[in-house]
Amino acid sequence: MLTGSLLTIAASTMILPAAATAEERDSFRLAWSIYAGWMPWQYIDESGIMEKWADKYDIDVEIVQINDYIESINQYTAGQFDGVVATSMDALSIPAAGGVDTTALIVGDYSNGNDGLVMKDSDDIADLKGQSINLVELSVSHYLLAQALDSVGLSERDVTVVNTGDADIVAAFNTDGVRNVAAWNPQLTDVMSVPGANLVFDSSHIPGHIKDLTIVNTETLAANPALGKALTGAWFELMAIMGTDTEEGAEIRAFLGEASGTDQAGYEMQLDGMKMFWEPADAVSFISSKEAVTAMEDVRQFSFERGLLGDGAPSADFVGISFPGDVILGDSANIKLRFDPSYMQMAADGEL
Repeated sequence: MLTGSLLTIAASTMILPAAATAEERDSFRLAWSIYAGWMPWQYIDESGIMEKWADKYDIDVEIVQINDYIESINQYTAGQFDGVVATSMDALSIPAAGGVDTTALIVGDYSNGNDGLVMKDSDDIADLKGQSINLVELSVSHYLLAQALDSVGLSERDVTVVNTGDADIVAAFNTDGVRNVAAWNPQLTDVMSVPGANLVFDSSHIPGHIKDLTIVNTETLAANPALGKALTGAWFELMAIMGTDTEEGAEIRAFLGEASGTDQAGYEMQLDGMKMFWEPADAVSFISSKEAVTAMEDVRQFSFERGLLGDGAPSADFVGISFPGDVILGDSANIKLRFDPSYMQMAADGEL
């Protein structure tokens, strides 16, 4: 339960972004990286859906694939892109903690099984005590591990975390010396194919904690609402087709499967590990819920405890996070991450 010191409901004290410092423009750039929940941006780009929506608002939107996920967020933080795809934890710990006022424009999904903790020859999380776990340190896998340990009364003091690149996780687990790993798909699926592998905890146990977002610079958005309308309109036009059992929906999923290095069946399996928000109203409902706020509370506490909010952060309250309904976590005078559903609501209301 959130306490009064952590949760502030105070619209009168909210500091709004200084839109006057951002200029009106007609050309924008969005960066994305390969993951099932973000692959749709490639189809939106190549199919002409983005161009159609950009033309509607008399702007130009360039969609750029960046192979290195963290580097794409770093480039956004440095101002090289107006928007980027990111998990909620990374949106908080990189741009927001770095002082870049950021808006979660689109809440596309949350992980609901696509992230997991796997043990070899054991199915009891309690057996991890005294053992090592290979994972990408300070990533959502690290967060998942913390949640798993807490579920059985353990903490990170009881285990050893071994920092391992996501590209090396599968190979590591195939060796005799590595008994436990945390990973996300598609690596998680490959890890599970190793003899003796047991999935002991996955993101379905913490629904809503690992959110996949399309984030944009708040000041740029305030000065250029056409960008928000075009991106949101394009996204949910595709979602309305992609999630259906129609021939067109199947063709889209096949395209995205091939583009992500698998096939239609492989891509659909990854989609099964996510709670997709095919309808904008569902995304609005989720991000406006108490559950979404509670999940972000855990994420920000984890981020502070691991130093992800910066050396100068005295507490988890250092970075303010706003939600619909004038709900604020942290410092209301330093809001740098905003879950603003207004554009998704426009999509739900047919006003884009």
